[in-house]
Amino acid sequence: MAEEINWFPGHMKKALKMIADQLKLVDIVIETCDARIPFSSRNPELNSIISGKKRMLVLNKADLADEKVTAEWVEYFRKQGITAIPCDATHKKGLDLIRKNAQLLCADVLERARLKGRIGRPIRAMVVGIPNSGKSTLINALCNRKVAVTGDRPGVTRGFQWAKSDSQMELMDMPGVLWPKLGSRRSQLCLTITGAIRSEVVEMTDVAFEAMGLLMERYPKEVSSRYDIELPGSDDYIDDEYERFLHAAKKRGCILSGGRIDEERFSVLFVDDFRAGRIGRISLETPDKPVN
Repeated sequence: MAEEINWFPGHMKKALKMIADQLKLVDIVIETCDARIPFSSRNPELNSIISGKKRMLVLNKADLADEKVTAEWVEYFRKQGITAIPCDATHKKGLDLIRKNAQLLCADVLERARLKGRIGRPIRAMVVGIPNSGKSTLINALCNRKVAVTGDRPGVTRGFQWAKSDSQMELMDMPGVLWPKLGSRRSQLCLTITGAIRSEVVEMTDVAFEAMGLLMERYPKEVSSRYDIELPGSDDYIDDEYERFLHAAKKRGCILSGGRIDEERFSVLFVDDFRAGRIGRISLETPDKPVN
């Protein structure tokens, strides 16, 4: 990527203030992040705003991440005193653990309410996170009905809304928010290929090219299998990254008239393959080496 990737439209700045203003109304904050990139998909400004509040971290889209690596992240956060729950909100997996831990973390709040005669008082939780981290999907799953608007693109939720679940929880859905400076180039890439940044504000050919290089570092077998690329060390391995990218595009049938490679079409296809998990269960960050 020739230029830094940053996407911080005006509504996100307003959303951060909205989150700070509404914190007094909730007992706990449920922060969603992408299980494939638990480091890059946590907004440091959110961390500052919600400090001091009871919190739970949901590693959403865990079905797309490397299961072993996700377990390592859960342990990493446990040592930091943060309850982290792997979750696949789309298929409603991990919800019972979220409910159980919310009850445990808010036990003192519920006990105070009980002593005042408010039996069955619901837990009030604010759900926050970066765009496209599955906040609204999680809320719909916990409520067992569609109460929040969802979409496979960032920026769907703009205002906040309350939703009552079927498990004694009231959930506040907040807009997804990024921050002005998105860290290292690698973090920017991770945020882009997982869908936190709108495709319209980046050059997708550059993104796909760099993303393939990143995946070849961490999951060469999965990339090789999906795109018919020889593995490193083999006689026919293509050492040049650009030639390898073109070879993969050709193998996927992304060819224009005259035999030219349709790089734009392949770039969209490649990123879509990654986001849908068709390349494999992939984690781009590990606790020992979260990001470069």
